[in-house]
Amino acid sequence: MAQKLFTRNFILLILGQISSLFGNFILKLALSMYVLEKTGSASVFAGILSVATLPSILLSPFGGVLADRADKRKIMVSLDALTGICVLSAALFLSANHGLAIIGMLLIALSVLGAFETPTVQACIPTMLSGDNITKGNAVVNQVASLSYLTAPMLGGILYTAFGLLPVMYASILCFFLTAALECFIVLPTGNQSTDHMPTGPLTTKQPISAAIKQDFQDSIHYMVKEQPDIFKMLSLTALSRFFVMGVTLVGLPFIIRTILHLNARYYGAAESALAIATICGSVLAALLSKKLKIHNLALLLASLGIFILPAGCVFLLPCSITVKYIVIIFSFCGMQAAISIFSIFAVSLIQQRTPNHFIGKIMAYTATITLCAQPIGQLVYGFLFDRFRYAVHFVLLPSGIIICLIGLSASKFFDAQEP
Repeated sequence: MAQKLFTRNFILLILGQISSLFGNFILKLALSMYVLEKTGSASVFAGILSVATLPSILLSPFGGVLADRADKRKIMVSLDALTGICVLSAALFLSANHGLAIIGMLLIALSVLGAFETPTVQACIPTMLSGDNITKGNAVVNQVASLSYLTAPMLGGILYTAFGLLPVMYASILCFFLTAALECFIVLPTGNQSTDHMPTGPLTTKQPISAAIKQDFQDSIHYMVKEQPDIFKMLSLTALSRFFVMGVTLVGLPFIIRTILHLNARYYGAAESALAIATICGSVLAALLSKKLKIHNLALLLASLGIFILPAGCVFLLPCSITVKYIVIIFSFCGMQAAISIFSIFAVSLIQQRTPNHFIGKIMAYTATITLCAQPIGQLVYGFLFDRFRYAVHFVLLPSGIIICLIGLSASKFFDAQEP
C-alpha cells in the first residue's frame, strides 16, 4: 500500500514551517526598514547581514551533529521557542540609543539558531516519508517557503508602515511560539533504522562531547567522500549551480533594472514577485515530476540554467527598447529560477534517499554550509563583474550561460551512473 504524503506528522511540520517562515520574513523586512531609516545607509545593513551570516556557515555542521544525536522534535521545539524568546528580549530592550546594536545581536542570534534548525527540519523529512514522497515532501516545503516569501514581505511592509517595528516583532513572536506548539505534537520514530553502519547514538557521559563531535565529523566526512563520493559530487554540483544563479540573480537583477535600465523600485519589486512565483511553479513541477523525471535528465535541467541566461545577454546586443529588455530579463530569470528550484529539490531528495538515518542530519548540514558559502562568493564575484562591465553586461551574462551549459552537459555521465 502506497504511503500517504500528507501524514499527520508531515502536516504538523508544514504548518509549523508556514508559521515560522512567515514570522521570519516579516521580522527581517521590518528590521531592514528600521536600520535603513535610522542610518540612511544600505551598506550598514549589508554589513550587519554579512556578519550575521557567518554563524550559519560555521555552525551548520554542528547542527547536523545535534540533529543526528538528539531527538529532532525536541530540537525543533526548543529552537523555535528560543527564537521567540530572543525576539521578545530584543523588543523589550529596544531603544533609540541602542537600537542598531540590539538588532545586530538579534540577527546574529537568529543566524545561530537557524544553523541548528535547518538541518534538523531537512533531516525530519526522510524519517517521515519514503521513496518518491521524499521528493514531493521537499517540493511542498519549498512551495511553503516561496509562498511565505511572496506574501510575508508585502504584509510586513504594510504592518511596519502602519504600526512601526515593535508590533511586527510581537507578531513574529506569536508565529515562533505557535510553531513550537505545533511541533510538540509531532511523533518521530525512535532509534536508527539503518543497519549498514553503527548508529551514532545519543551523547553519553562515557564519551566526552568533544570526542563524540570529532568522531561524528570524521565518520560523516569519510562516508560522504570515501564510501559515497557521489553524494559529495552532487553537493558540489548543487553549490556550483547556486554560485552562478545567486550571483546573477541577487546581484545582476537589481543592478540591471535600477542602474542599467534606470527603472524605479516598482519594477524591481515586480521582478522579485515574478521570481517568487517562478520558484513556486518549479516546486509544483518537481512534485508532479517526482515519478516521471529520470535522474539522467538532471544534467539537461542543469544545462537549462545556462540556456535561460543566454536571452538576457543577447537582448543587450540588439537595438531593443527598455521595455523589451525588461520583459526578456524577467522571462529569462524566471525560467532560471524555476529550473534551479526543480534541480535543487531533486538533488537534495536524491542525497536524502541515499544517506543512512544516522548521517542524514550531518549531510544536510553540509548541504546548507556549502550552499551558504557558495552564495556570498557568487555575490562578490558577480558584484565585481557587473561593476566592471556595467556598460556591456552581455560580457557577464553570455559567458555565464555558456559555462553553466557546459557544466550541465559534462555532468551527464555522472547522472547516467546514478540511475538505479
